[in-house]
Amino acid sequence: METMNMINGFRELMLDSRMMRAIDDMGFENPTEIQSQAIPLMRSGADIIGRSQTGTGKTMAFAIPAIEKIDPDDDSVQVLIMCPTRELALQCSEEIKKLTKYIHGIRPVEVYGGAPMDRQIARLKRANVVIGTPGRIMDHMRRHTLRLDHIKLVVLDEADEMLSMGFKEDMETILRDTPEERQTVLFSATMPPSILAITNEFQKDPQMVQVSRKQITLDNIIQQYVDVPMGRKADALKLLLYYYEPSLAMVFCNTKKMADELTESLQQSGFNADALHGDLKQSQRNTVMDKFRGGTTSVLVATDVAARGIDVNDVEFVFNFDIPQNNEYYVHRIGRTGRVGKKGTSVTICSGRRQVITLTQIVRELKCSITEIPVPSGEEIRNHMKETNAESVLAVLKRGEEKPYAEMVNYLLEKGYSLFDIAAAALQLHFSEKEIKIADIRQERKQYGKKADVDFSKIVMDIGRSSHAAPNHIVASITERSLLHGSDIGKIEIYDDYSVISIPSGAMEDVLDRMYGAKICGKPVKIRAYEEKGRTTHHPAAAKKHPSGHRETTGFHHERRPAGQKHSGKSYGKNIRRKG
Repeated sequence: METMNMINGFRELMLDSRMMRAIDDMGFENPTEIQSQAIPLMRSGADIIGRSQTGTGKTMAFAIPAIEKIDPDDDSVQVLIMCPTRELALQCSEEIKKLTKYIHGIRPVEVYGGAPMDRQIARLKRANVVIGTPGRIMDHMRRHTLRLDHIKLVVLDEADEMLSMGFKEDMETILRDTPEERQTVLFSATMPPSILAITNEFQKDPQMVQVSRKQITLDNIIQQYVDVPMGRKADALKLLLYYYEPSLAMVFCNTKKMADELTESLQQSGFNADALHGDLKQSQRNTVMDKFRGGTTSVLVATDVAARGIDVNDVEFVFNFDIPQNNEYYVHRIGRTGRVGKKGTSVTICSGRRQVITLTQIVRELKCSITEIPVPSGEEIRNHMKETNAESVLAVLKRGEEKPYAEMVNYLLEKGYSLFDIAAAALQLHFSEKEIKIADIRQERKQYGKKADVDFSKIVMDIGRSSHAAPNHIVASITERSLLHGSDIGKIEIYDDYSVISIPSGAMEDVLDRMYGAKICGKPVKIRAYEEKGRTTHHPAAAKKHPSGHRETTGFHHERRPAGQKHSGKSYGKNIRRKG
């Protein structure tokens, strides 16, 4: 088929001269593979299934022919574009606005949850292109503020994501409310059975457009990984951030909870970090993105879904704090860097052989390479900072600009100080803050030494053999959430419904604090200091205050009894209560 051949330049597509001028302003010369294939097919009126990952230019692939279909003199909605997230809807709308910079009468409106409904209603009165999330589109349909009876084209962008987010019924309802003679274009990174069901019901003889994995270029991205002990991921991330000092970096987590916890940890260590996930209100999300785009926030910690549609060209580093769920997520994540011809770097933080194997399998499937690197030491960071700081001073000296502090230097010389001492004091004043921060991290990463030299105390967890708990489950949970290594943990005794674990006494408070809310084998566990009959290992962090305001006591006991014997209800010692 002729349309399957690559088109060498946008001018071969015979675009409107005004749109061609806008594309020139955007800096694009040649269409991507998905654009070369999809634009001619969409112009022909055919329904299309486009299989394409993020970063392949699919937004322009459907936006250009969508714009061409619109009659500027008709105030009815003629094109409907459904997206899984607010960010993606906003990005799509911005792309249409850029393409129609010199074309009058194209009026795109974004509709999504979390934004004022009345403002959207007012803008919808004259909209001829609507871009939105299925839920908010349905809201406007119920209010009769959005009519779909003049729709010429429906685009389902990232349809697999919309399905995974639970929009299936909304999508089907919306499609059934549009004219049967419409054109339907669907883009999806994957093709699960649920996608095929939609194409069978709502598309007519759809044409397949597919970008081969070889075309998903990751050539501009240096891919690296580190392998660190469980519980040391946050430390490793901080050291990497200190070493590379990226002006803009994105960190990906698999859960909203982890994104919040990691952001708080980074902020406490002095990093300008913000979290982006689905629990934020729209106003909060807008503020976070404005700060990140403006450089006020240098580290954005995001979940996969929340980061869909983020289009920031100057991201230098992407860090995978959690291993991505599959290769599609991996491509989407690291594709946030190395954009528009710039170089970028991705670093995945692994813990253990299993995670390394999972990562290498992803990379192998993508037919690219990845290199293991060591986590930089404090000394390496200091040396790197010295070089960077020296370069910044040399840059000022080479510019030969007027030096406003020359008078102060003369004043200090008159006081009897040498130029060497003055320069050293000025540099210390300017660069000392980072030195302090690195010292703090090095202190966090202390080791407890050989077990024979360590004073151990015991903690108790209300999980045991009946929950299929094994020593490796307990060790993994403690090291993942605390500052301990696996080698720091002593004897582990597992009974039917509880376990006793020996840990360094100096780590007791930290472990009890950090293990609050932990799950082992899928079960929430309670943890407290061990109590023996006649002896109590009391610690102020031994219990947590319940969110209701009542003090929470741990109702499990730990006396040793024969396997299989039922709980007698008897508990030795008193429950430890946490101070409010």
